[in-house]
Amino acid sequence: MGEVKLHGFWASPFSHRVIWALKLKGVEYEYMEEDLSNKSQLLLQYNPAHKKIPVLVHRNKPVAESLVILEYIEETWPENPLLPLDACDRAMARFWINFGEQKGPVFFNLFRTTGEAQEKTGEEVAQILKTIEEKALGDNNFFGGNTLGLVDLSFGWLPHWFEVTEQVQGTKLLDPTTLPRLHAWAQNFKQVPVIRDNLPDPQKLSAHLKRLRGNLLKN
Repeated sequence: MGEVKLHGFWASPFSHRVIWALKLKGVEYEYMEEDLSNKSQLLLQYNPAHKKIPVLVHRNKPVAESLVILEYIEETWPENPLLPLDACDRAMARFWINFGEQKGPVFFNLFRTTGEAQEKTGEEVAQILKTIEEKALGDNNFFGGNTLGLVDLSFGWLPHWFEVTEQVQGTKLLDPTTLPRLHAWAQNFKQVPVIRDNLPDPQKLSAHLKRLRGNLLKN
């Protein structure tokens, strides 16, 4: 359906959720790695509003913002659907995707704080994770039931990125004793071949996140 290119960054979970969707759909694409300290003119041209990755380019037309890109992929390549067929179920899927997006800043605050501030934010994060486990995941293997879908991809930063982040920041919130079903989902998610084969190296990611956190704490 035309040439497809993806501008991304190796350590970004937002880039990876797009990579996973493209691979699950069987869409061939060219990956363009961006240096975020020296962004390409193409990236600035394709996403002039935010100047951020990821940007998907299809038939020379750019689509920015990872969740918007996921919806575009789902509509453009309807084979192997990643959203439920039922309209109500699709609406609920989008609700939980939006819920995760809204709560993202709380997780970032946990990453950039220490001491009492981190402890207080950790309590909020723990409650968010509990809500996701009880209200969104339930007793299912994946958020859509027994198959991987867009909700899983949107929460796909939890199994790998948050796991490494917890090691860096010295927390343990996604724990099998307190969140057994969400923890099991995270392990199942990472074992899906498309996911497992497209994750950044954990040691390299850890070093990157340590540098990033160090810079944030200095400021």
